[in-house]
Parts: sequence; C-alpha cells; structure tokens
Amino acid sequence: MSIQNLLDRKGGEVFTTDPTTPVRTAAQLMQARGVAALVVKSADVICGLISERDIVHAISQHGEHALSIAVSDVMTRSAVTVTPSDTLKRAMTLMTNHRLRHLTVIAEGKLVGIISIGDVVKYRLEDLETESSVLRDAYIAAH
Repeated sequence: MSIQNLLDRKGGEVFTTDPTTPVRTAAQLMQARGVAALVVKSADVICGLISERDIVHAISQHGEHALSIAVSDVMTRSAVTVTPSDTLKRAMTLMTNHRLRHLTVIAEGKLVGIISIGDVVKYRLEDLETESSVLRDAYIAAH
C-alpha cells in the first residue's frame, strides 16, 4: 500500500500553525481538531511539527510557563518526510529508525498530508485482515 492510498482513505487535510503561536493556543487547536500534531509553517515553508509529546516535554522542563512559549521553541524540527508514492513499509521504517510518530507528506515541494503511526497501524491491520480473509476463503474452497 502506498502513502497515497492511506491519504485517500483518511483524507489529506492538514492543520497548521505559525511558529510564533503560543503553545497553549496550539494545544487548544489540537484539542478542537481532534489531532495530536500540527505542522508548523511560516508562509509556505515547513518549519517542523508540534505534537502533544512536544508540549508534555516543554511543560516538564518549563512548568506552566511552557504554555506561553512560542511553538518554534518547543517543536520538533524534523526533515523526515514521505511522498505519496512511498510505501507504508518505508513510512514504518522511517518512524522506527528516527523515533517519530508523525511524517509530513510532500509532493512536488508542497505539503499534501500528514500521517501518524496510528494511521499506519490502522491501515496495515486492515490489509492483514483482508489478506487473512482471502486465505481463509481459499482454504475453505480447497477443502
């Protein structure tokens, strides 16, 4: 399965924030949108990602003051991306090797989606269930 297949199923909507946004505002946006990460962009340039995990780390280091810090001071500056034509296996390998939970999807230099480890696991399990059903049906038909 390709990343594009995954995006076709889940949708390509990406929520973004500005690097100067306070962490509290970013957390509120994540909560309102039901997402665990936001892409941090300045104009059309991707600066990084801010995730719930980044916010927790910031609070553990700075206490309540972390909520008023700019997103750019606590975000993950990750250059690890995938393209729509990449495979789910490649995404899983990148997430594992770089200890990431989110990857941005870039096509022709533009942000076209974001995938999480949860998305990858969900769609991989669906593929395995389908494969299992096919094998089970083939086994039953053969006997």
